[in-house]
Order: sequence, then C-alpha cells, then structure tokens
Amino acid sequence: MLLEVFKEHNIQMKALVNKEFSPLTFERYETSFRHTQEFMKWKYKIDDINVKDLSYAFIADYEFWLKSIRNCDHNTSMKYLSNFKKIVHICLKNGWLHKDPFIGFKLVKREIERPFLTEVELKRIIDKPFVMPRLSQVRDIFIFCCYTGLAYADVEKLKGEEITIGIDGEKWISTKRQKTDSSTKVPLLPPALEILNRYKGNPQCLQAERLLPVLSNQKMNTYLKEIADVCEISKNMTFHTARHTFATTVTLTNGVPIETVSKMLGHKNMKTTQHYAKILDKKVSDDMNVLRLKYKI
Repeated sequence: MLLEVFKEHNIQMKALVNKEFSPLTFERYETSFRHTQEFMKWKYKIDDINVKDLSYAFIADYEFWLKSIRNCDHNTSMKYLSNFKKIVHICLKNGWLHKDPFIGFKLVKREIERPFLTEVELKRIIDKPFVMPRLSQVRDIFIFCCYTGLAYADVEKLKGEEITIGIDGEKWISTKRQKTDSSTKVPLLPPALEILNRYKGNPQCLQAERLLPVLSNQKMNTYLKEIADVCEISKNMTFHTARHTFATTVTLTNGVPIETVSKMLGHKNMKTTQHYAKILDKKVSDDMNVLRLKYKI
C-alpha cells in the first residue's frame, strides 16, 4: 500500500537526520505524506491505495488538489510532487509497480523573480535609526546576512566555534548549511564583524550559546515588513532577501566571480547561482562596456 511505503521511507529518513538528511528535508517529506493522505481522502474517499493502482490521472489530480484546495503556488506544488515521485520510484525499483505514472508529466519549476536590495536601499536600512530595540535587532541580523549570505536556519544556529581563522589570517564563517548539509566558508566583511562585536555579551546570545539573538522566522519576517515600510522600500522584503542581496549587490555586482559566490552560498549546482547573474543589468552593462571599448573607433 502506498502510504505504508511512504511511512517506512520517512521512518528510515528520520533515523538518518543530521547524518544524511537535514531536519528541514525530513519535515518536508512528513508534510508531503500528510498532503498525499489528505488528497486521497478528498478525491477517492479512501485512507490508502494499492501502489499498482497509481496512474497518470492520480498525479494530475494530485497537482490540481495542491494548487486549488491547498492553494500552493506552482513551484511549491512541484516540490511536493517531486517528494512523492521518490516514493513512486521506490515502488518501481521493488517491482511493486510496473509502469511509472509520472511518464508524460512535466515536473518543471518556473523561474521566479527574487527580490534583492540595491546598494542605495541597503544603505538606507543600515543608516536608519530605530527607536524600538526589536527593530534594531532584526535589522542588524538581516544586514549581517546581507554581508555573509547566510540563510535564516544557518544564522539562527551560528555558534562561536564556527568563526575560524581563514587562509588569509582573517576571520571566516565555517559552517554547514542546514538545508543541503553542504559546507560553507565565508570571509567576514567589516560590516558583518561589526555586528558580531555589537552582540558580544548579549544575555539572549549567552543563554542560547549563539552569536546573534535571532527571533523566530515568522517574527523576523513580520518586523522586516515594518522596517521596509519605515525605510520606504516597496519590495516584498523577507529574511531570504538578505541572501539574494549578498549574491547580487554585495558580491556579483562588485566583480566577485560567480564560482566564488556559488562556493560561499553553499550551492551544489552552479545553475542555482547563475540565476542571480541573469538579473543583474549592471553586470551586463559593465561587461558590455568592456566590449564596447574594444570596438571603439
């Protein structure tokens, strides 16, 4: 039965959390399991299904359910279906299912615009004085990530032992990305170092044995919207905007090679990093100006 296979997969995955899989990956498969369960109750009024009864229609209806009933966007729907496809392939490899129901189904994500801050917007947030301590705190952590490229999960768990001395004798962040379990090494730029020093001895940091007093992701995003309003920034600013700002405005725009940026971001695939290079008009302009000079008469 399908959910029996899914459940067994998740039990084994749980046993390998922090060894082969991140906690976030495990949680996504748990959510995917619940979605599959709910979909079958909605569509077929059943609690489980024999894997031999899986078909293309099942996959197409599942996609419809995710987008309509669950109100997931296209890319989120594709993520859940990709999780489900792994379970289907377990069934195929074991010989319990003789035809892949995903044949003919396009499991393709759409490219989305990822907002990032320009140099002017970044400076506006840095220079803005905030009366409320919670906004100053969230601003500082956000700016720290703009200069390090760390995602929320990675800055939230950042500890003192993850600050090391790099090959150049300067301080570096040396950590593992929680999402992909890939190693990341980032030299600390002066604005990031300044923020770390600001929170030395902070009671919340000392109690949690962390370097920065990071709030929940939900609270951080709520306060960031307030910060964006106060700084007159109309972009949909979330905590992840900091990572995109590091990739674009802080590094690529300033001539840091894309291979270096990819390594610092902990990307396993260069294609992920290349998305940032595509959206930089300034980079295109600078590169073409070099070419223009060559053709100048």
